[in-house]
Amino acid sequence: MDGKHMQIGEVAARTELSLRTIRHYEETGLVIPSARSQGGFRLYTETDVARLMVIRRMKPLGFTLGQMRDLLDATDRLDADDAEDAANATGRLDADEREALLERVRTYRQAAAEQVEKLRVQLSRAEDFADTLSARLDRNAPATRV
Repeated sequence: MDGKHMQIGEVAARTELSLRTIRHYEETGLVIPSARSQGGFRLYTETDVARLMVIRRMKPLGFTLGQMRDLLDATDRLDADDAEDAANATGRLDADEREALLERVRTYRQAAAEQVEKLRVQLSRAEDFADTLSARLDRNAPATRV
């Protein structure tokens, strides 16, 4: 465990996700609170917050919940293997499994890069449109009298 626990309200504020969204991600298995208080409140750690931030960053790129789950599974398995490797000088994954997981992550990285480029084009077009509207308003604004 990574120390301090936070209630869902603090996590929502830090991640800029709604309570409803965080609960939905729990229901779909994307993030599970690390603990529960005696009163039954969800308790999260920094690791949970980091996981929610990954999800939050994937969402505007158009990744589905299934794709998010698949990527998180791959990174979780790689991270667990790295931790196991550091602790015991031997990982749990064989070389083929590790390479397959890395390839999954590479595929998502490529998809993310492609989506980022599409968003850049859309943003550029939106900025051009806003500039066009500003220029039109500037040309047609009534002259101010002094």
